[in-house]
Amino acid sequence: MKPCAEVPVHRAIAHALRLHGIRTMFGLIGDANLFMVDSFVRHEGGRFLAANHEGSAVLMAHGHAQAQGRIGVATITHGPGLTNAVTALVEAVRSGTSMVVLCGDTPKDNLEHLQQLDQPPMITATGAGLVSMRGPRFVYQDMARAFYRAMIERRPIVLNMPVDLQWQDAQDQPVVLRIPDDRAFVPASDDLDEAVGIIAAAHRPLVLAGRGAASAKARDALIRLGARIGAPLSTTLRASGLFAGEPFNLGVCGTVATDVATETILESDCVIAFGAGLNYFTAAHGSLMQSKRIVQVDISAAAIGARTRPTIGIVGDAARTADRIAALMDEAELPGSGWRSPDMARRIADCRLAPRLPGYPEEPLNGTIDLREALLRLERAVPPERNVAVDLGRFVAEALRCFPAPDPRGLIHSVSFGSIGLGLPTAIGAAVDSQCPTVLISGDGGFMMGGLTELHTARGCGVNLVIIICSDGSYGAEHVQFTNRNMDPAISLFDWPDFQQVAESMRIPGHTVRNLADLEIAAQAVEANTGVVLIDLKLDPDRVPWS
Repeated sequence: MKPCAEVPVHRAIAHALRLHGIRTMFGLIGDANLFMVDSFVRHEGGRFLAANHEGSAVLMAHGHAQAQGRIGVATITHGPGLTNAVTALVEAVRSGTSMVVLCGDTPKDNLEHLQQLDQPPMITATGAGLVSMRGPRFVYQDMARAFYRAMIERRPIVLNMPVDLQWQDAQDQPVVLRIPDDRAFVPASDDLDEAVGIIAAAHRPLVLAGRGAASAKARDALIRLGARIGAPLSTTLRASGLFAGEPFNLGVCGTVATDVATETILESDCVIAFGAGLNYFTAAHGSLMQSKRIVQVDISAAAIGARTRPTIGIVGDAARTADRIAALMDEAELPGSGWRSPDMARRIADCRLAPRLPGYPEEPLNGTIDLREALLRLERAVPPERNVAVDLGRFVAEALRCFPAPDPRGLIHSVSFGSIGLGLPTAIGAAVDSQCPTVLISGDGGFMMGGLTELHTARGCGVNLVIIICSDGSYGAEHVQFTNRNMDPAISLFDWPDFQQVAESMRIPGHTVRNLADLEIAAQAVEANTGVVLIDLKLDPDRVPWS
């Protein structure tokens, strides 16, 4: 298409997508976006992957953005198309995912339109940003603003597109706004001097990296700092795998930590956190941060003390600040802590999963499988290079312990809003264009809520995806609350359909696991898998760990 040619707005939107490097778009077509999607595929050579539900389309873009490290794009229609996507938008906002959602809107002059809705307040209520298309003259500018804001603000930006504009002629000049380089900086303040004093005085310091420090430069700088001050290394869940291969890497800090990590973190007297929010889960309900001096470093001043109050906060780039702290200690000839030792390295190397909670039986009932044993066997069947997505449920801590992601990008997040049922659409998006297999670990309740809707979509996308369902026949968190109070958990129990039969009805191989023999057959199927395979783990609801 010639740069200044007069074309319909829907063609201009599709052209703008290609100008911004978008080759894959997820969505569900309706009155307000069908012609734009057709133009994207027909005229711009793009690929459109259709979901069965608008929320799923947004979640697929959410997963794709995480796995690919670039802006994800979804499109939905007006009215119920938007209301169906609200939960997904909140999830993506709270996960900090850069996305553009092209959302149709009804004509402003038709107040009796069946799908009419005051969309802007609903969009902003989710926490997403809003760009309202101003008219045919500004299509390219408005598209460029949406992409620019999605990258800079690290959240979904919804472009509201009135349907009555779609066939009007766009007259705008194509434009792509340049994303500025990160302006990394090193603080120079009394706060930095005080932080160096705190670190130098620590006997057992710990270096903790969060998602805001999950870059190659930050990784190298934090490894150097840890060696300089004699500190072991740890990460938040969102940065898991960052220090893989390092001898003093404790792994994840928080509720899914190993026993050695938990013991070591509890022993520490100073935590130097880089790009970490220090939330409820990282702090293990606050227990891991008690009686410690905390130095918090973040590029955003708003992040300092937002959850856990630090002893001192420093606004600065993670890599540069870490190197500056080490340099100041060198200049002052301050010694390291000496906490690192061959014994610590040995304990980390020999680390096994934390023991089961007290009272958790070793042997499952007949017809059911031990969750940990099953997950560990299936984990060995999947290559180390993989994406790992988890839905939400009481199985999640065990799943994250048994199925580690190889690096921060490999952990596909869908639990920021505390909603079940978001896992499969997010995993599908992560699997699209991925060079490695994607594993989803879901509960049966979550799978019924959001998985069945898109199981057929997974097969149609041609992805390499292993779906593991932890089937305890219940809503697990609610089952726990009933049983903890010695109440009848009957209303939390369900007779779900046979997931293997459901999968096979959609030409997806399925395996039901009730014993070790079944488990071995399923593991072999996973090892040989190149498409989509479903593994249904049958669990006793009274024997699923809750941690």
